[in-house]
Amino acid sequence: MPNPLPERAQRFVFIGLIVVLVGAGVYFSVGGFGDGATEEAPVDPGVSQGGNGGSAEAPDALSGVEPSPLPTTAVDDVDVLGWFPFPEEELRAAGATALTFAEAYGTIDYSGSPEAYYDSMRTLATAEYAEVLTESSRAGAFWEEMAEAEAVAQGRAEVEFIRTFGDDSITFVVTAQSITETANREFDEELGEFAITVVQEGRTWRVFDFQPADAGQFGEE
Repeated sequence: MPNPLPERAQRFVFIGLIVVLVGAGVYFSVGGFGDGATEEAPVDPGVSQGGNGGSAEAPDALSGVEPSPLPTTAVDDVDVLGWFPFPEEELRAAGATALTFAEAYGTIDYSGSPEAYYDSMRTLATAEYAEVLTESSRAGAFWEEMAEAEAVAQGRAEVEFIRTFGDDSITFVVTAQSITETANREFDEELGEFAITVVQEGRTWRVFDFQPADAGQFGEE
């Protein structure tokens, strides 16, 4: 049996093993010795490095995109009706509803029934407005005035301008008349200006509100 190493030699062998193990650990922790070059992270081709080490968008990132200028139209050739959210035929239909309602308001035959007078407007109104148009502050007051004077009158109306509009509503300012056909002309045939708001219900326009222009809708509602 061979003699064991002296105690001093055993210590040197043990220390050598420790040094070898530590060296191997350092080697594997840095990924090997390599050729001394440092691997750099890949660079995004769409990002350039700024002078302070940060990233910045490439100034010529869109330089290859062709411009798409908006088409322009001479002022005299502009189709202003195209600015509305309705085609021309819908504007005409809406205006016709407002005119017909104002004419029905001014058309009265005292010998007839008030219900017949109201019905001429109800057929043009929304269900909501049809319930209130007979109130004394609305068409009901005009009927009472004209019936008391035993008047027979024909309504006339003309659209002055569009005050406001929304996605499915338009408010017209309309001048209305009630042309009498009787000898009694104690009342004014000029009824004044009215704000008539019509709303679209399916393919039909109906009156939603009818008031004197200075009290009618101004677009806030």
